[in-house]
Amino acid sequence: MKVILTAIEGVLILEPKVFGDTRGFFVESFNQQVFNDAVGDNVVFVQDNHSRSAKGVLRGLHYQVPPHTQGKLVRVTQGSVFDVAVDIRPGSATFGRWLGVELTGDNHRQLWLPPGMAHGFLVTSPSADFLYKTTNFYAPQSEGCVLWSDPALDIAWPDVGTPMQLAAKDVAAPTLAQARVFKAD
Repeated sequence: MKVILTAIEGVLILEPKVFGDTRGFFVESFNQQVFNDAVGDNVVFVQDNHSRSAKGVLRGLHYQVPPHTQGKLVRVTQGSVFDVAVDIRPGSATFGRWLGVELTGDNHRQLWLPPGMAHGFLVTSPSADFLYKTTNFYAPQSEGCVLWSDPALDIAWPDVGTPMQLAAKDVAAPTLAQARVFKAD
């Protein structure tokens, strides 16, 4: 597995080895030991999630505050998304910075987001299947959300040629300056 460091400390792009021939391909999508070596920690995942979304669907920017913080390992198995991580760790050298990565069913890339990242994605293909592992269970009382269009973040969401579709909670989300503060567990 190739590990690519990003401009945000702790956020990693993981490129698994893909073995392909005329019959198709094989990829080891997850190996606990290889993953732990890549992130330098013993990470335990407790929940897997799968969503399917149509082109133009934007989900996020979501996170959970203590005591239910979540790390996420995300990937796309079909289609493509523009995936975004925003550092919301007060005191971090990259607080308020964002990173965007294209994840597709063809490039097999995965993105590791440690706790303290707001996360969202925009579907850029006709549809996309998005899978993610989390290090903690979903807890509605700990859910936080940052406005996807926060001018202070200035995220360069791509134009997908169709109006964005968002959940009501994402449309009404506060800016990072107004959002629930994230602090480490």
